[in-house]
Amino acid sequence: MAIMGAGPSLRGRVSECAALRALVSGGRSGGSAVLVVRGEAGVGKTALLDYVVEHAPGFRVTQVAGVESDMELAFAGLHHLCAPLLDHLDKLPEPQREALSVAFGRGVGPVPDRFLVGLAVLSLLAAAADDKPLLCVIDDAQ
Repeated sequence: MAIMGAGPSLRGRVSECAALRALVSGGRSGGSAVLVVRGEAGVGKTALLDYVVEHAPGFRVTQVAGVESDMELAFAGLHHLCAPLLDHLDKLPEPQREALSVAFGRGVGPVPDRFLVGLAVLSLLAAAADDKPLLCVIDDAQ
């Protein structure tokens, strides 16, 4: 099934695809939003995430998928998500830059405070979004 002027959609997912396109449109206009897609295994959550990525031309996209083997590694998923954005690391205040460097194994020092790492990630996302809209896609976050 296709929606006129909107490109291909997923069969039976007209409302979900419309919501994803609206989310992208809002981001393109300077807005921000968070969307959590929940459901049983095999219902098409990943297909919806792929759809939103395909319908976000002009966005800087960063993606990560949960990997069970990464669960034992502190900040592994965060590192995968942020790695494409590290060209903006120099825009962060020194304490945040250092916290991310240590958390991601790029620097040495004591284990950084989780809240400082979180603040650094938010600052990094904001810096990356200054250039063009940013879409972060996280699949299997659990």
